[in-house]
Amino acid sequence: MSQSIKTQGKLSSFFDVLVQSLKGHEVDLTSISIKRAIILLAIPMMLEMAMESVFALVDLYFVGHLENSSHAIQTVGLTESVLTIIYSLAIGLSMAATAVVARRIGEKNPEAASKAGMQTIVIAVAVNILISIAGLIYARDILLLMGASAETANHGTTFVRIMMGGSIIIVLLFLINGIFRGAGNAAIAMRSLWIANIANIILCPIFINGLGPIPAFGLTGAAIATTIGRGLGVTYQVYNLFNGKNALKILISYFMPDFAQIKAIIKIAAPAIFQFVIASCSWVFLAELVATTGGDEGSAGYQTALRLMMFFLLPAWGLSNAAATLVGQNLGAGHIDRAEKSVFQTLKYIIIFMAVVSVVFLTCGHLFASFFTSDAKVIEIASRALKILSIGFVIYGAAMVFSSAFNGAGDTWTPTKINIFAFWLFQIPLAYFLAKYLEMGPTGVFIAIPTAEAGIAVAAFILFKKGKWKKTMV
Repeated sequence: MSQSIKTQGKLSSFFDVLVQSLKGHEVDLTSISIKRAIILLAIPMMLEMAMESVFALVDLYFVGHLENSSHAIQTVGLTESVLTIIYSLAIGLSMAATAVVARRIGEKNPEAASKAGMQTIVIAVAVNILISIAGLIYARDILLLMGASAETANHGTTFVRIMMGGSIIIVLLFLINGIFRGAGNAAIAMRSLWIANIANIILCPIFINGLGPIPAFGLTGAAIATTIGRGLGVTYQVYNLFNGKNALKILISYFMPDFAQIKAIIKIAAPAIFQFVIASCSWVFLAELVATTGGDEGSAGYQTALRLMMFFLLPAWGLSNAAATLVGQNLGAGHIDRAEKSVFQTLKYIIIFMAVVSVVFLTCGHLFASFFTSDAKVIEIASRALKILSIGFVIYGAAMVFSSAFNGAGDTWTPTKINIFAFWLFQIPLAYFLAKYLEMGPTGVFIAIPTAEAGIAVAAFILFKKGKWKKTMV
């Protein structure tokens, strides 16, 4: 009887925390239990990142049923590969924002946290204007450079122009969510992605297939729907920044450039951006290598597998982001031991999650792939990729947690150096050797990915235990 009461009590407590995490009540994350703090942050963060991955899957689903779907799937996949460079800028800035905002919140200085967050927005807008212009002008050249055929490039040029031209919306969506995560209010970040995705799911079939007076834009319609959806998400974020109901109280004066503050943010953001650019450029190279060794079908299969993989990896990344916020806030509060314990507790949760995902892909990968395309060859390649990639999922998760911990502490150089070695000096040469010299084609690329991730996880663990991150000043 007593055991039953205890079980019911634990379930009741868990559901209380679950409801609290979804509602987004602000609490002092440096004083409650570590497990509770992780759950409060991780659940909305995981749902947020799951929603981010849904963008690509929704586009992939609808364009996968168009005529000449292999060209459409390849365009979406290759564009996403290029956009990962934009994501790198957004993620790097959001990491800096999370680190600085979390540290100031931990120090109980919300005014400084608010100002730092707004200065990152100033930086983002200034940099992204140049990127958007380049994307508008060189859209077709970008697809050709990525290994797309001339026919695919012709099909996808307008799609790329819209996605690249609206990339400032992508950056703001990531960045402002990073600000809210640093403040410990992950629920607002989650809801902004819900709004963006619901809009995208509704608008995609309308703009792709047409409805009433709205013509069928085909592939281009996917870009229109996604950009509008993300724009609505950003609108919701901006509303919450200025409504005065959260720990962050925003004044217009905070948007005036403060060059000392900007310099401090760039010091953290630059290596963080470079950190993700390194990884992104590696993914771009791998996508090009698959396209040249596997043709249009090989490329479409690989891109389908990546989209499916990211659907599960992004929630894991959301879980790892809980470690970033807790490390930043606890270092700000002077609780160094608590910061370290938070990382290892998060690691336990992510190992369990990724182990389950591995089993799912090893057993059902072909079923997931067949949902997005009816092309037998594309399904076969996607299924093979998922089986190989999923072997390293637990390793990916561990690497994510340690990297997030470094970034949350403001030590963005450590994971950047790891990425340089693992991706550029190991993964790319290995993939090229397997795919070209051993003539393994796309399979060689698939094998190189988990191999490199294993190296990242081991190196990150060793450097984390050394503890240099504990002394980082933000």
